[in-house]
Order: sequence, then C-alpha cells, then structure tokens
Amino acid sequence: MQIKVQTDGSSRKQVLISSILFMGLGHILYLKEYVKGVFYALIEVCMLLCSPMIMSKLINLVTLGNSQPNLPVKQRDNSIFMLIDGVIILAVICVFIAIYIISVRSALKSYEEYCIFGWLKNEKNIISDTAQKAFPILALAPTVGLVLFFVVVPLIFSACVAFTNYAAPDHIPPNNTVDWVGFANFKAMFVGGTAWSTGFVRVAIWTLVWGALATFTCYFGGMIMAVSLNQSKLKLAPVFRTIFILPYAVPAVVSMLVWNNLLNGSFGVVNRTLIALNITSAGVPWLSNAWLAKFVCVLINLWAGFPYFMLLITGSMTAISADIYEAAKIDGANQFQIFKKMILPIVLYQTTPLIIMSFTHNINNFGAIFFLTNGYPVVADSTTTGAGGTDILVTWIYKLTVNLLKYNYAAVLAIVIFVVLAPFAIYNFRNTKAYKDGEM
Repeated sequence: MQIKVQTDGSSRKQVLISSILFMGLGHILYLKEYVKGVFYALIEVCMLLCSPMIMSKLINLVTLGNSQPNLPVKQRDNSIFMLIDGVIILAVICVFIAIYIISVRSALKSYEEYCIFGWLKNEKNIISDTAQKAFPILALAPTVGLVLFFVVVPLIFSACVAFTNYAAPDHIPPNNTVDWVGFANFKAMFVGGTAWSTGFVRVAIWTLVWGALATFTCYFGGMIMAVSLNQSKLKLAPVFRTIFILPYAVPAVVSMLVWNNLLNGSFGVVNRTLIALNITSAGVPWLSNAWLAKFVCVLINLWAGFPYFMLLITGSMTAISADIYEAAKIDGANQFQIFKKMILPIVLYQTTPLIIMSFTHNINNFGAIFFLTNGYPVVADSTTTGAGGTDILVTWIYKLTVNLLKYNYAAVLAIVIFVVLAPFAIYNFRNTKAYKDGEM
C-alpha cells in the first residue's frame, strides 16, 4: 500500500511516527523504498522472534541464577556464563537501537530529498544511492563488531565483576552462585580500617612512585648517556652504544629472571662475591627487605630501560644543526650551558608524549616487578591480601586472580588502573598529528 505524501514538509510527522512504530515502515508506506524498508523490517522481526530468549538472558543477568544444591554440579546455574551472556545481549540491543536510529534518520532524509526535488526515486536509483552511502558503514562494520565483542564486551564484563561477590571459597561457579553486592567491594578496598584498604593504599602509592621513578630514571639515564656519547670525541662511541643497547635487546623476562638469581640472598653470585671480597660478612637482603627490594627494582629497571631513551634522544639530537652548536661556542657557552639551554628544551619538546606513554607503560610493567621479585617480600597485610612489599597494582591483580581467586577485588583494581591511565592515553591520542589534522 502506497500513501501519498506532500512535498511541503507537512508529512514529515507521519513519516517519523511510522518509522518509529516499526523499523522500515516509513520507507515502505511513504517513500517507495521497498528494499530498504524490508531490510530494516526483517531486522526488527528477527529481534521480535528472539525476544523471549533476550528477556530470559536479561532476567538471568539480573538474578545471576539460583542456588541449586540438590542438582549435580554440571546442571546448576553458572552465574558467570549468565553474566557474560547478559552483557553480550546488552551489546546486541545497543547495536539494534543504533540501527533503529539509522533507519528513522534514513526515512527522514529521504523525505527531505523528496520535498526538495518533488519526486520519489525509483527502486534502481534507491539501491544505487544506498550502496554508495552504505559502503563506508559496511566496510567498518566488521571492525566495529570485532571491537565491540572482543574489546568492549570483555571490559564491561570485567567491570561488572567488581559489583559481585565472585571470589573463593563460597562463590565460585558452578558449585556456587554469584550475587550482586553493589559497591561492597569498593567499600572494602577504599574505606579504611581493613587489611584490604591498607594493602590498597600501600600498593597504589608504590605503583605511582614506581611509575614515576622508573620513567624518569630511564629517561634521564638515557639522556645522560646520549649526550655524553654525542659530545665526546671518543672514536669508540659506536661500540659503547652497541654495548649499552644489549640490555634492551635481551627479552625482559630473561633479564629479570637472571637478576633474580644473581641477587638471591642465600646463594646469589652478588652476595657470594661480596662475602669473598670481605666487603660484607653476611648476605645483603636485596630482595627480602621491602625498601631495599624497591630500590633494586628501580635500579635494575634503569639498567634494562635506559637504552631505549638513549636511542630515542640520540635520534632527536641528530636533528639539531651543527651550526647551532658552533654559534653557541662562539658566544662563549660551555658544554653544560649548551645542554641546559639548547639540547634539553628541544629534546623535551619532542619526547614529552613518549615520557607520558612510558609512565603509563611502567604503571602496568608486570615483568619488571613479577619476574625480578615476584612481589616479595612479605609485609604485614600480605597474609590477607596476597600483596607483597614490591607488588604494583597489575601484579597484585595477577595474584588475586591466579592465587587467591578473588576476582571481585581484582576487577576493582582493574577499574582503578583504567581510571588512572585512560586520561594519559586520551591525552596522547588527542595530541597526535593524525587526530588534530584528521590524517593518518
């Protein structure tokens, strides 16, 4: 059935209402866009046919199942599967709503074109125009779908776990169900007076301190070596650069495990050498004293990380014209003044985004902590929280999930890391040339 529409815009309301009432209805009744209308209508029909299943999944998302101790374990409700299914269904509903909005806007745009030109397109022209306009959407659809279901959905699922009691020993599916607990986990982690809050404050402060020290020691260590080798007259400077690159070239896991053995308090080579040279009468507790272990983490990370910045700053310095150095020397500037007034400002300007990126990387630098110290030594709250004296948030998350099965608290920490690091990532992205100029 074809309903006559006016070209003066008075039929816009009818097109809008019909498109809202049922997807594609405005295209079919008013605009003669039968293929497009049927396509949109089929999408809504499919959603309506799946609505019982969708409602069931949404109900399961709310309840997370019922305790059924009388049934065999395999037949009991699995709360985590229900949570995952519910999050996926919510993502599907969001996609459906987006398509619904696109269909309404498409109908309104077609009606506006009809009001301008005074005639409706034939089906062949409609299909051709739609194919041209829809090509970018169809090209991006697979990527958007993959990002949605393999990035966004897992992130939302992880965030949802923070609001449940998904933890050993009483709430591990399928033997037991999981319940929504609201902000109880956040309260336990952030409100003072508990071992968890004490451990969180201690680990969070050390994580930020570690991130800052690991970043700036490597940066300025690399800068000192780059400037020294660049300004020196040594003919062997390339050889020294090659030697300094070796720690960065070796996989970090291997380096940290080697240092873990070298610094072992009982049979490590470092302690045995110190004792043999009569420098100390007993082994130094490199990794068993909390403060000394933290110092060792920063020191070994400096050894492994400064070559990256040395190479980076060396490359930046090559862009500085030799004429500038000559002019500065003619004006009477010494080497330190040249470094302070010329090299440092130029290099900092070029590498500031990379410093921020390095800081965010070190906040999540799992290997530098875990493989060197395994988070040890044990401190006052370690028995309850599992967090050692050198653990940072990401290594604590690992221990909570793998060792203690406290997935709810691990999810809380993951949210904290996201909230802290997201502004840095957004800042870096917004300051790229591709974002500012719209270029790749």
